Amino acid sequence: MNKKELKQLRRPFIRQFFHANGFNLAMTMVASLCSAATNLIISLLIKEITDLISGSSSYTLKCLFMVMVIGIVLMLVAMFLDAIFLSRFRARAMKQYREYAFNKLLNKGIQAFSRENSSVYLSALSNDANTIEQDFVSRLQSVLESILIFIGALGMMLWCSPQLTVISILMALLPLVVTLLLGNKAAEAEKVLSDKKERYTGMLKDTLTGFTIIKSSKAENNILHMHEGQSEGVAKASSDRTRANVLVSYSTLIAAGILQFGVFFTAAILALTGQNITGGTAVVFVQLMNYVLSPIQTIPTFYAGMKSSFGLTDKLAQALNQNIPDEGTPIKPELKKGIMIKDLSFAYEKDKGVLQDIDMELKAGGCYAIAGGSGCGKSTILNLLMAASKDYQGQIFYDDKELKDISPSSLYDLVSIIQQNVFVFNSTIYDNITMFSQYEKEEVDRAIRLSGLSKLIEEKGEDYLCGENGSGLSGGERQRVSIARALLRKTPVLFVDEATASLDAKTSFEVLDAILKLDGYTRIIVTHDLDENILRRLDGLFILRNGVVNEKGSFDKLMEDKGYFYSLYTVSQQ
Repeated sequence: MNKKELKQLRRPFIRQFFHANGFNLAMTMVASLCSAATNLIISLLIKEITDLISGSSSYTLKCLFMVMVIGIVLMLVAMFLDAIFLSRFRARAMKQYREYAFNKLLNKGIQAFSRENSSVYLSALSNDANTIEQDFVSRLQSVLESILIFIGALGMMLWCSPQLTVISILMALLPLVVTLLLGNKAAEAEKVLSDKKERYTGMLKDTLTGFTIIKSSKAENNILHMHEGQSEGVAKASSDRTRANVLVSYSTLIAAGILQFGVFFTAAILALTGQNITGGTAVVFVQLMNYVLSPIQTIPTFYAGMKSSFGLTDKLAQALNQNIPDEGTPIKPELKKGIMIKDLSFAYEKDKGVLQDIDMELKAGGCYAIAGGSGCGKSTILNLLMAASKDYQGQIFYDDKELKDISPSSLYDLVSIIQQNVFVFNSTIYDNITMFSQYEKEEVDRAIRLSGLSKLIEEKGEDYLCGENGSGLSGGERQRVSIARALLRKTPVLFVDEATASLDAKTSFEVLDAILKLDGYTRIIVTHDLDENILRRLDGLFILRNGVVNEKGSFDKLMEDKGYFYSLYTVSQQ
């Protein structure tokens, strides 16, 4: 992607800092203007008091006192405006930036998101956003103030001595060039640090998600070494970033010091050679040079921070731009005939097929199960039915409409899925059932009743907090919450993907029993559970083996055939 394309992607993100935030920014600029005016008034007072002492000032002491009072008033105004509007500007800027990015993230399709590393977004909306706030948003007002005071100081210098002003400007070019050249190194170091933090965040996420398996496998030392490696990488990148920033900062200070002393000695030479330079002018030029140097010191640092911030924004914008358009024809949320799968083949990697020539007929209103050994492709079929990928061979029909021709967003009005790992928000049971949406109470009560949550609600109440990731609920209760969510959406098709894999036999039966009792729904269950009392109630079973439908039919037929399913069932009963 070229620079022009990157800039176009970045522009709407940067616009979020200022959207509906103009008044707050304007008030901070007024504060900056008042603060800059105060500093210039102080410089004027230094000049005139110095000249007054030497007898060359045209102002009286009383007049200078009144000027000082004006300066104090302006400073108080600046303090008042900054206290109110500066914090508002920064808070709104980052709030809108995060909300815009998060909204674009939620607009991604399942197919696109399933191919990505979520740690990119975790890092972008936490570490990277904090860096952008620190290096760009928070410095914006101080840079504006520096520019205003620079303009005022330059004007005052021209008024005092045009000759000395020209010499000062020529001297100021050196530190400006030095710091601009060094700014790129700081930006590169910031990007490297962001990448390291992203990988570290991803490792932390994997560790916390797989904490149980780490402990049960006694892999703590291996994970600890992995953490040390990632942590060391972040520490080194952080050190390199700090070193680059220190290099920029000290180079600027050294160049600024050379400039300041050069101007001071030049002013002294001009004063001693009778070039109409008073003692007050020589002294105030040193003061004013601080204000001229201020942008030279702050702008390169701000420029480096802005470049690194834009780099982080570009990284997020590119990731969010990698979406698969919601193309296709919208369909009605109804299933009249059923789902037909013909000659379906699929591979995640070339030459590594997962499914081969799958044929299934799933009639509307029926309840079917897909069973088989681990890794045989059961969950992959459900993922394809949910439009997680369109890179399959063969055909998938919802009624008479091929899945590739269906708009994914309208498909999600037709189907819902209950998965093994149910995510539960750290909120109330009611919020987790409704997913924070508004429903009629009768609809929620129906979903609670049909999912078997009535007893839990009676015992704990709708306002019971579920805890982080549902830690306050049992596995069966979390699955029932998931069923209630699907029922509340009233989609005609319900997919169940290994929903009982981590449940005990009694709870597993209760959950599957609740699903089987849902009349009017087309239900497709991927299961490892081979309970005869459940399997006999199904309209059909499809038994997968090595990515192929090895057998299909009713429970009784498959048992009579005494094939692969018979072996699986027999082993499961031992």
